[in-house]
Amino acid sequence: MAELIKFDFVGWMTSPYILMFTAVFTGIVFGHLKIGRFNFGASGCLFTGLFIGWGVYSYGTGIAEGERGYSAAKSMISAGVVPSSFFTLFLVFFVVAVGLLAAKDLGAVLKKYGSKFVVLGFLITLAGAMATYGMVLISPADNPYEVSGVYTGAMTSSPGLAAAIETAKAHATARVNAFEGAGLAEKERFVKILDPSGEISQESLNALTGEQGSQFVKNAEAGIGLGYAVGYPFGVLVVIIAINFFPRIFRMDLEEERRRFAVEMQEARGMVKGNKVIPETGFDIVAFAFACFFGYSIGLIEIYLGPILGYFSLGATGGALIGSLILGYIGKIGPFKFRMDTKILGIIRELSLCFFLAIVGLRYGYGVFDAILGTGGALALISLFVGMVSIIVGYIVGRYIFKLNWIMLAGAICGGMTSTPGLGVAIDSLESDDPASGYGAVYPFALLGMVLFTIILHKLPM
Repeated sequence: MAELIKFDFVGWMTSPYILMFTAVFTGIVFGHLKIGRFNFGASGCLFTGLFIGWGVYSYGTGIAEGERGYSAAKSMISAGVVPSSFFTLFLVFFVVAVGLLAAKDLGAVLKKYGSKFVVLGFLITLAGAMATYGMVLISPADNPYEVSGVYTGAMTSSPGLAAAIETAKAHATARVNAFEGAGLAEKERFVKILDPSGEISQESLNALTGEQGSQFVKNAEAGIGLGYAVGYPFGVLVVIIAINFFPRIFRMDLEEERRRFAVEMQEARGMVKGNKVIPETGFDIVAFAFACFFGYSIGLIEIYLGPILGYFSLGATGGALIGSLILGYIGKIGPFKFRMDTKILGIIRELSLCFFLAIVGLRYGYGVFDAILGTGGALALISLFVGMVSIIVGYIVGRYIFKLNWIMLAGAICGGMTSTPGLGVAIDSLESDDPASGYGAVYPFALLGMVLFTIILHKLPM
């Protein structure tokens, strides 16, 4: 007799939709809890996502082959808990909404702060690279490629990761070719990377086989990936903590910062010739979809920057942001109206941010708790150190040398860290979309700096 009701508990529990909805719901509730006068706001979705992601991943790995629910658990694990397509979709929605909201003052922002943002973009990424290389030299880690991979993770940079894998491969290949003439200390480090289990001794390895050389290169590339995976969530966390707590630590008067920002922007608008007022329309879903299409397409364009840097692209985040800023600044093209109702765009921004942060937590939750509980603890601490050094350098230069107000500087720091989650937190905590202008102006230069310094990092001895 057929069952009247069937319910696949494992399939339900590992469903990406159930996981996302649960993380967003609980995250919003957690984010509104007051801790003194502070609450996490939308970033609460990141923390509940991390916890749920760790729990469901641990549960899925505990289901043995042949047990009920094994195929559902295996599918969930192979997808990284939640498929990356969801990550990209909500990221693009969030960034496009932010870009369209912030676009009206783009010309004034560039006129007022332009050169300072270029410097900050390169300076923040340079500080992170220097901190990373210092950790490579003093870290007890057996695989220095894991430490250098943390750089791209701490700076939450996918383009940096791509450059790191490519240059690490070239760096590791050069070490393979130079193995026979290397000194004793270099050979010892080489063997630790080649065989972390310790079954191969340095004394027994006077010459390399082709297979061993290939394995060394693979281990180097894998080390980059591991460092990125461990570093990314901690890079997100350190930006969120800094953006939330710097105003308290440095005793800022946020009302005064907003007043100062308003005065500076009023002056800057007067300096922009031909600055015309474009009226807002209701939400134009066709124009919004076009902005997503246009921005994502820009992100796929690769520009050749010479034999050292190779090809450079803005990726989904950079393309969506730059594209929406341009379209929003223009305001209208034919029937498409890009100056839309700010309340509706604000709802789209908030909703997509919650889902985006929840997905980040779900995809990286297991790695975070694994790092905290032991196997990646050193890499987690390195990531926090690299991220904090970068942020502090950016804050000191931006605040005390460039004299930037916190509204712009918060966005600029997030742009320098290429941290979209950080931008969301800055917007949420300041209750303003204005930090997005600083983020958008710094982001392209930070991306370029990430690629450049990642390449340089792997040309240095390690």
